Amino acid sequence: MVIIGFAQSFVKLVLWRPDVVFTKGGYVCLPVGLAAKILGIPLVIHDSDAHPGLTNRVLSKWATAIATGAPLEYYSYPKAISRYIGIPIANEFHPFSMSERQVARELWGIDPNRPLIVITGGGLGATRINDVVVETLPDLLVLGSVVLVAGAGQYDELRSLTPPNDSHFQLQAFISNGMAALLGGANVVVTRAGATTILELAALAKPTILIPNGKLTGGHQLKNAVVYSDAGAVVVVDEQSMIDNPAVLRQAIKRILTEPETSAAMTKKFSTFAKPHAARDMADMILDAVK
Repeated sequence: MVIIGFAQSFVKLVLWRPDVVFTKGGYVCLPVGLAAKILGIPLVIHDSDAHPGLTNRVLSKWATAIATGAPLEYYSYPKAISRYIGIPIANEFHPFSMSERQVARELWGIDPNRPLIVITGGGLGATRINDVVVETLPDLLVLGSVVLVAGAGQYDELRSLTPPNDSHFQLQAFISNGMAALLGGANVVVTRAGATTILELAALAKPTILIPNGKLTGGHQLKNAVVYSDAGAVVVVDEQSMIDNPAVLRQAIKRILTEPETSAAMTKKFSTFAKPHAARDMADMILDAVK
C-alpha cells in the first residue's frame, strides 16, 4: 500500500505542483512526504505527541522544518530546523472566570454550588476508567457533582448501573458541542493523555489528572504524561494501580479539591504550556518554507 500510495502521491504532486507539503505524521503521510522529497518540494511536519511516530521519524531526515507539540528536549529532531509551537486548538479553550464557570454549569444543568468533577476517556471512551468510576461513584458524589463522558460503546451498560441524570450526576455517551464549556466549568478533570486534550486543558488552566493508556502505539500517552508530570503541572495516576485499588482515583481527586494552594500551583505551571497562537505559528512555518 505504501508503494501504491507513493506512486499516486508522485503523480498528484507532479500535476498539482504545490509550493510546500505539510504532513501530520499519520501513516498516509509517508508516501506523500517521500514524493515531496524526490520532487524537491519543501516538506514541513508537525508532531503532536511527545513520542515521534514512525512516519515522522522517517520524514524528519528530509524535512525543511519541524514543529512539535511538546518542548524540544523530548524529541531527537535536529534543533536547527525544529520549533516548539504546541498544538492548534479552538479559541473557546481559555481560562474561565468565575462567572463563566457559573454560566457553563447552568448550561449543562449542573449544581453551581458543588465542585464539578468531569471524567472523560476521549471520543471512544475508556472502559477501565468507566468501570472504576461506576464502582466508586457513591464516594465521588460525596466530593462533588460528576459528569462521566463514557463513550458510545459502553453507554447502555453504564446507564443501567448509574442513577438518572440530574444536577449532581450526568452520564454522557459523547459530546460534539459544548465540551469546552463543560471542561471550563469543572474543578478537576480526569482524562487520558492524548496530546490535543492535554493542551486544551492547559489552555483552560484546569486542574488535571491524567490516566495514560500504556497499551497504545509506542506508549505515546505515557510519554505525553511524563512531559507534564516532570513539570509538576498535572497528577498522573497509573492505570493498573487504579484498577487494583479504585480508591487511588478518589484520593487523587480529593487532594485537588481539598488542597487549593497545591491545585493553584499545579495549574499555574500547566498554563505555561498553553500556546494560543499555535495555529498562526504553524501557518507561518509552512509559508516560510516556501521562501
